Order: sequence, then structure tokens, then C-alpha cells
Amino acid sequence: MVRRVAIIGAGVGGLASVKCCLDEGLEPTCFEKSEDIGGLWRYTDSTDGGRVSVYRSVITNTSKEMSCFSDFPCPEDFPSFLPHSLLLEYFRMYAQHFDLLRHIRFKTTALSVRKRPDFATSGQWEVVTETDGVRDSHVFDAVMVCTGHYQEPYLPLASFPGIDTRFKGQYLHSREYKDMEAFRGKRVLVVGIGNTGGDLSVELSHVAAKVFLSARSSTWVFSRVSDHGFPFDMVNTTRFNNFLDWLLPSAVTKRIRFQKFNSWFNHANYGLASTKSSNFKVIINEELPFCLLSGTVVLKPNVKEFTESSAVFEDGTTEENIDVVLFATGYIFSFPFLEDSVRSLFDDNRSLYKRIFPPQLEKPTMAIIGLVQLTGSVMVGAEMQARWVTGIFAGWNKLPPASKMMADVFKKKPLVKRNPSERENLKISFISYTDEIASCAGVKPSVPRLLLTDPRLALAIFFGPCSPYQYRLVGRGKWSGARDAILTQWQRTLKPLRTRVVDDDSDGSSRWRWVCLVALPVALTAGFLLSKHPRLGWSPWAGLQL
Repeated sequence: MVRRVAIIGAGVGGLASVKCCLDEGLEPTCFEKSEDIGGLWRYTDSTDGGRVSVYRSVITNTSKEMSCFSDFPCPEDFPSFLPHSLLLEYFRMYAQHFDLLRHIRFKTTALSVRKRPDFATSGQWEVVTETDGVRDSHVFDAVMVCTGHYQEPYLPLASFPGIDTRFKGQYLHSREYKDMEAFRGKRVLVVGIGNTGGDLSVELSHVAAKVFLSARSSTWVFSRVSDHGFPFDMVNTTRFNNFLDWLLPSAVTKRIRFQKFNSWFNHANYGLASTKSSNFKVIINEELPFCLLSGTVVLKPNVKEFTESSAVFEDGTTEENIDVVLFATGYIFSFPFLEDSVRSLFDDNRSLYKRIFPPQLEKPTMAIIGLVQLTGSVMVGAEMQARWVTGIFAGWNKLPPASKMMADVFKKKPLVKRNPSERENLKISFISYTDEIASCAGVKPSVPRLLLTDPRLALAIFFGPCSPYQYRLVGRGKWSGARDAILTQWQRTLKPLRTRVVDDDSDGSSRWRWVCLVALPVALTAGFLLSKHPRLGWSPWAGLQL
């Protein structure tokens, strides 16, 4: 019987894990090596100690209603997209509301996590920690690793001949970037066009003499602001869109996807992507198209090599007098505190059952939380993982035999191993994955059942945003405020914008009632099909990540 649970890290996954342990009557102890909560989202000016944090200007890519904890909505006066300071404030409110801080040991580093000699029967772990130079040993019944996937910078210098031998300028990884002042008046080359690469290119264009952005893959650019000014993820991350993607032929969904991408601007004209692209990534950036249009950012192909002061690209062009090369090439995850026999059981998250459990452990008493790439908020996915895991630890849920878990892992694992910079192609549908874990935990809402008992709520769930409150309607952890949170999410989205009110004669409520009446037979049909096919594929509309 699991009672005492060690939690490594007090970021978003760690906070959710502590709370879920308490909900299940377990005894969590969270070890956090820094002096505060927040993990990646707690901004600091310093990069000392190897700690990864966001840069000064970062704002979330997913909206507050789609990224919050499922039983604790963001304050209605918070903007839809949060600067890191407001997101950290929200974390503090969550920790205080559920009294989580007393279970966290700050300035405590987990040095090692090893199986106990009797692990095959007890499933227990020995955890060695260090606080102020003093080491201590603890025994726990289970361990939840919540260090995330932004752990060590991925800096593929071998792929760029000359960067560390001939190039006389400065090069650094985006982890070391905090603000733009150090780059004022310089010619900067940004390598990598993910969300970070796009953000930094735009920001640097305000102070740098010139910014070049090197991309090797097709990239589609979206804005956080969608139809009628609403957050993009609230408009497009819906069960209805997910259902259409499953229902329609892949050729049709691909065509719809590219039409949606190009409805803002023609990506081929900008050198970003073509409708013939088979592999591509999606990034969120409102300003990048204008920077390309105004010439403050110049898009370039992949770098072939570096000379003393220039970059030579694969198309044969050269850019001279490069002062700084900024690698926005992502991160790799590592768990140096895990013993080799455990770490060797999974080479990446795709070797984990449901991206959580090492399937070959004799006892399922270790879980990796938040090590997943979703097309929506990782916060929501991490909380759902923690709810299922703690239910297993508490004995309410059970895992299948190891053989079935291994078969599931091999079935889903791609044949070709990709490097960390290609993770975008490995993202999982937010709705499909969260629904899958919710089904395991017994908390997935049933649209057909709700259509019979609460049609208004059913339609809001199916056609509206797939917000995290949906997973608090039924099952363990059911929250009495979930229904109201779902039906009022649009009001909370608009509330911070009501700083100046203007007259508007349009009546959206009557149109919504007509839409609901027309949509009812569609929802009934879709609900039946969804009940027969609970796991749907990748959503063409999702492309966001917090």
C-alpha cells in the first residue's frame, strides 16, 4: 500500500502532484532545489546553477481558460494570455488555496533515487537529498518525477561546422537569453524557428542592427488572436473539430489545415512553408510576419558552415559580419538522480506507458509527470497525469500487466527516432491524450449521457472549448463548480477587456440559441460515434503549447 510519496520538483507538475496526493489521502513530500515554486515559469536574471527559466518578455501561448488547473480557474480579471509574472502569481494562489507549501522542502536537491533492496516485493525507493550541504536519506513508497522536459540545452554544434573552431563571434543557447539589451546594434543569427526562435527574432529586431532567422523545416505561423478576437485555442480546440478530423479523410483534413494556415497570409510567399509540405511545425507569433514583411527579420535556410565572421547557408548564400549566433534548438531531458538500471528503461517519453510509467519496473511505483509534448497546454496534461497516477498509488485504479503495457508502448512508438529539435512532429493531440488519461482515471465526461440529462452543458462541451473543467464533472475529484466554470468561461475571457465599454446592438445570445438547436442532431450523432470510438487522432486545429 502506497502512503509516502516523493515528488521531485515544484513546478506546475509538482504542485499538481502534491495536490492530487492530498486528494487521495497520500503523504507527499516535494523536493525543490531552488527557493521557490514555479519551475521554468519563475523568471530570474541569472543563469547560474544550471536552472532553466523563461526570458523576461515571455507570454503564454495558451489562454488562461485552456491552461488552468481543472478545479481552480484563473481570476476573471487576469488577461487571457499571461506574462510569466501573472502565471507565477496564479501558481502562488493555487498553492495557498490548497495549502501545498507545507509539503515542499525548498533548497533541497534530490541527489539520487534508487530502488530499495526489497523493491521487487515492497516497491519502495531510497531518496538521498541535500540541503545546505547536509545529506539525508529517506524511504518512500512511490516517486513522482516532475522535472519536465526543459532540463538541459540541446546544442548540436557538430551539425554546424566551424562554429566552435573558426567563428570568432559569440554563440550561445537561448537558455542564456534574458533580454535584448546585450544585442543592441549587433548582427544576430537565430538558429531554429520554434516558438522560442520566432519570439527572440522578433524581440531582437527592435534593437539589433539586423536579425537573420535560420529555418530548416516548413513552419506555419498562427496568431493567438482568432475569429472575432477570441483566443485561438478556445475557438479551435473543440471536441467537434477533433471529431471532424477523425471523420473526414486525411487528404481533406490536410487541405482544410493548409487553407486555415494560409487564411492569414500566404506562407509560401514568405519562404516559411508550402502546401506540399509533409513534415512541418506550427508556431505562435503575431509579429513575425510583419517583421519579415518589413525586413527587420530575414528568413534564411539551414546553415551549412561558419567562417570567422560569416554564416554560409545551404542555398549557397552568405551573410557577413555576424556578431552573435543564438541557438534556439530546444532541450533534452535527463534524470541524473535516477540510478542507471531505472534510467535505462526509457530512452525517451515514448518508451513510457501512456508517457508516464516505465513499464518494465517490477512494481509501478514511479511516474514521470509532464514529460509529454501536447498540441495544447502541458499544464492540463500534467494535472490529468497526476490525478490518474495518485489514483493508482491509492489503489483506486490499476495498471494492466507489464506485457500489455509493453505492447501498447511498441504500438505507439515511431519507427524512426528523431532528434530533440524535431519534437514538434511528435506532439500528441491535446484532446485525444487528455481524454485517454481521463478515461483511465474514470473522469472523462460522456457527451451522449449529458445530452439526455443536461443538453445545454453537453453542447457547450462538444462545440465549445475543451477546457480543463470538463474533467471535473464526473468521477473521483468531481468539482461542484465545474458546470458553472464551463458555462461562464467566455465571460471570464471578455472581463479583462471591459475597461472601456462601447454600445453594441448585436445580439449574440439569440444566434447562439439557434446554433444550439441546429447543432443538436449533429451532437447526438457525434456523441454516439464518440462513444464507439473514444480515441481520436491528431487535431488539425491544435498547435499550441504552454
